[in-house]
Amino acid sequence: MSEQTTSGVGAPEHPTTEMPQDPQQHPGQPPADGGDAPTRAFAGFRTERRVPGSERREAPPPAGLPPWDSTPVTGIPRMDPTAYGAYYSGPPDAPRTESQPAPYRPEHLPHTPYPELSTGMLLRPIKPPPSEGWRRWLYLASGQLINLGESPRAARHNNLVASINRPLRGSYRVAVVSLKGGVGKTTIAATLGATFATVRGDRVVAVDANPDRGTLSQKIPLETTSTVRQLLHDAGTIERYSDVRRYTSKAPTGLEILASETDPAISEAFSADDYSRTLDILERYYGLVLTDCGPGLLHSAMSSVLENADLLIVVASGSIDGARSASATLDWLDAHGHEALVRNSIAVINAVRPKTGKVDMTKVIDHFSRRCRAVRLVPYDAHLDEGGEISLGQLRRQTREALTELAAVVAEGFPGDQPNLGLS
Repeated sequence: MSEQTTSGVGAPEHPTTEMPQDPQQHPGQPPADGGDAPTRAFAGFRTERRVPGSERREAPPPAGLPPWDSTPVTGIPRMDPTAYGAYYSGPPDAPRTESQPAPYRPEHLPHTPYPELSTGMLLRPIKPPPSEGWRRWLYLASGQLINLGESPRAARHNNLVASINRPLRGSYRVAVVSLKGGVGKTTIAATLGATFATVRGDRVVAVDANPDRGTLSQKIPLETTSTVRQLLHDAGTIERYSDVRRYTSKAPTGLEILASETDPAISEAFSADDYSRTLDILERYYGLVLTDCGPGLLHSAMSSVLENADLLIVVASGSIDGARSASATLDWLDAHGHEALVRNSIAVINAVRPKTGKVDMTKVIDHFSRRCRAVRLVPYDAHLDEGGEISLGQLRRQTREALTELAAVVAEGFPGDQPNLGLS
């Protein structure tokens, strides 16, 4: 017979409860352990009866060991969560007593010397396939097994495109000026705006601020006969971009043009106040606003153009008188308090003739590079020489590359911290 032990020795038995007996025990025989009630066993477990005063007491720790609430075996000390001002909500400069310790300020942790396991570090760099030329042909003919990458020319173009796509907050205002007519100022304004609209995909508008009859609207297909004068007349009704769009013509490149007044019966000139009001409307809906100024620097709207311009582009031709006129423009701006605009300006040497003759263009470029932030040369192009509507696809490759370089230089001046003006 197996022995059964219980912890309830001497416990009184309930008078009406009959406890099951061991089948191997003779009826009427007392339990083997001398108790007055056997334990109940089920499924391999047994219940116990605890006598008051027989609770388990933990033995004190052996001599030489620290108490349980001291530093654990891991070496990390236990911290009171209410310490270091964790529950203190008073002002930081208020005096504190011993019961109100100073707030806890974590120490600065130095950066780890080990590199992070970022995706760019773990994955091997994949060379982009070539996009043009014999490298592209070899890549396709080999079943995409031979990948020599982009050519230096294509890689440089991709870098320029990345510069043009520089983030821009708010609206950026560019004024294209020239003291002399016939140097291609309107052409530069139209092609530069078309390049920005094609590469960036943003809303780009060019304003014809010529006080006389301007020709900017002739560079793209006309969609409306509205002019800047009608835009100002209906300024109170403009609340969204679609309202402004009724007064502009949009080219296939995405460039929009706001034409000037062409009616010779209109004797009122486009004034400085008119330009300021126009700019207040356009900069709410367009990321880039280009202004094609009239020839000269003394017409009515020029004072407001210079006051509101973020960047000035001075256009000159490759001839002697064209270079002298552009230099005289910078002299006038310096003499009238626009030194900052001159230092940040861009000089564009526009080749309006197939050949420059005996003019040393290296010396011309060197002269303007000492006065301006950058100098760019736009080569002669027969499509631009026609004077009609401009299509970037019909330009020579050298001309398109020069315009891309010019747009990249302009984008270098985009202020990244300029406040958002709510473009919608």
